[in-house]
Amino acid sequence: MPKIYEYLGIIIFFYSNEHEPIHVHAKKGEFESKAEFIISNGEIIEIRIQENKGFKPLKGTDLKNFKDFLSIYADKIVKKWIDYFVFHRDIDFERITKKIK
Repeated sequence: MPKIYEYLGIIIFFYSNEHEPIHVHAKKGEFESKAEFIISNGEIIEIRIQENKGFKPLKGTDLKNFKDFLSIYADKIVKKWIDYFVFHRDIDFERITKKIK
């Protein structure tokens, strides 16, 4: 489970056996959601927040913080996904402790 970011206590990560479409998971405590990136012609055209089967979804401030994070870091997340799953490269973890929006 490669962790790629921590933002205000929300862990943003991939599971090691991920599949397309490109997506990322976000977990805080017992809550977990995922964000699926809809890509067309190399551009992210939509980000869909979804529940993750078997987990209670993020809600309230945590969900808002996750959405805010995605609005700024989506391109970097997609690049890390491609680096890790396509090119089998190591990816860096980054902790962000201040609000970005």
